[in-house]
Amino acid sequence: MALSDPSGVLASPLTIINRKDDLADAETITSIINQHNVVRAIVGLPRSLDGSLGKQAEKVKAFTQKLRSHTEIPIVFRDERLTTVSARRLMRAANTKRARKESRDDAIAAAIILQAYLDEGHNGYL
Repeated sequence: MALSDPSGVLASPLTIINRKDDLADAETITSIINQHNVVRAIVGLPRSLDGSLGKQAEKVKAFTQKLRSHTEIPIVFRDERLTTVSARRLMRAANTKRARKESRDDAIAAAIILQAYLDEGHNGYL
């Protein structure tokens, strides 16, 4: 997960959620939303390189429907193609240790997705 600064200019990695089950995961995300007064959630949607939605994207959409039953904030999908690759490149450029790099890929990818959304003029979102 990533979170923007209060002014909605800069996205930063926040945490990694270790998956348990949909209910526990939705409760964890909802708790973070409430704790940080998030007004909109941006969810990465894993599209295939050709833009189509595969099985993983359908799983994300199904989970997002469950998440919507736990929160009233708007949830927006954002194409996440190649964000993990970008995150790994950034971490390589920062010369981080491999063990830390592997555990932070998802949080940094989330920050990349959120930053792209913020750069379009949106602000204050998780």
